[in-house]
Amino acid sequence: MNTVKTPLTPAVARQKRRDVVENDEFAAFARRIIRAHGRRVANGDVEALRDLTALASVLDDTIGQAVTGLRAFGYSWAEIGARLGISRQAAQQRWGGDR
Repeated sequence: MNTVKTPLTPAVARQKRRDVVENDEFAAFARRIIRAHGRRVANGDVEALRDLTALASVLDDTIGQAVTGLRAFGYSWAEIGARLGISRQAAQQRWGGDR
């Protein structure tokens, strides 16, 4: 499907920059929580193992939603791929299907 892309307005461009400010700290916080959950399982909480493995599925779905949102916000496959260290084609093949 071919779509016509309109240039981003200055307000949208500012919004893009502003949203990035706290992402590093928030992501670090999320990583700490997941690692702590893994340590809890490793320390004998076998009942929590299923919950820990379910996080992988949730994370995969969430990444797909994030990519879909970024595309709707105007980011190109090349920009998304560059942030992930993969080609635009790889990003589009992984997340560009029927979402």
